[in-house]
Amino acid sequence: MGNSNDLSNRINEAYSTLSKGQKLLASYITDNYDKAVFLTAAKLGEVVGVSESTVVRFATHLGYKGYPDFQKALEELVRNKLNSVQRMEVAYGRISQSKILESVLQSDAERIKESIEMIDPNAFDMAVETILNAKRIYIVGIRSCAPLAGFFAFYLNMMFDDVRLLSTNSSSELFEQMVRISKDDVIIGISFPRYSMRTLKAMEFANNRSAKVITLTDSVHSPMNLYSSCNLIAKSDMASIVDSLVAPLSVINALIVALCMKKQGEVVNTLEMLEDIWDEYQVYENDEINYIDDSMKMRYTRLGEKNE
Repeated sequence: MGNSNDLSNRINEAYSTLSKGQKLLASYITDNYDKAVFLTAAKLGEVVGVSESTVVRFATHLGYKGYPDFQKALEELVRNKLNSVQRMEVAYGRISQSKILESVLQSDAERIKESIEMIDPNAFDMAVETILNAKRIYIVGIRSCAPLAGFFAFYLNMMFDDVRLLSTNSSSELFEQMVRISKDDVIIGISFPRYSMRTLKAMEFANNRSAKVITLTDSVHSPMNLYSSCNLIAKSDMASIVDSLVAPLSVINALIVALCMKKQGEVVNTLEMLEDIWDEYQVYENDEINYIDDSMKMRYTRLGEKNE
């Protein structure tokens, strides 16, 4: 087991000294070691988008004699890693159903605790200021991160004039929606393993246009941090079939509360305006249960029926 650990440790220890291309390799290998093990140096470079010589330099930088030596260490790592179904069986296979509820909630609570220790308060403050001062706010999160992006956008819409939740069916579509992004804007990218290449490309595009880039991801080693000026870290648990997004959602909640405090006037105005619209159009009339008013409504309905 020592060896497998050895490759992970070498990558972690060397991470801060790696070049941008080597960092991309480190992230790809950490997340896709099961695929990387079958690739030649040239093929691995092609997949990650770096040259073959960068791959070879990466192996020697980590202290291996060359790529074949590095690949042996990678094979060792694969042998000692379990796939996600096996991991789930190890984590939950021997416990009763009632215990599953307890253990998943417990695990989520631990992720939040870890996130409290890992998140940088300065990065949080910077994120709040950046969002407050932005002309336009873009939010991108795909696959299992889409609900997080949608939730965040829903509340930001109550405070800001120009919030754009990017819909992400294809990369080209993403860029079309971002075509006017500029230095006055901010993009918030949300991505957890397996990291989304489309989200990364959107952030690279924003960075090239000098927009501010904020990431919400799971580790300082995340490739999402390549283009961001502000990194918010929240732990996501990959030990089961579902990605636990409880900690990232907590960080988003904290951002919403902090922004609400700074934008109280706008929030109150928006809510008052929405209440008026809801009243005028009776949007929630048949949708939202209000226990206090319900008996009154029933009485009025009956009176109305009698009068007809």
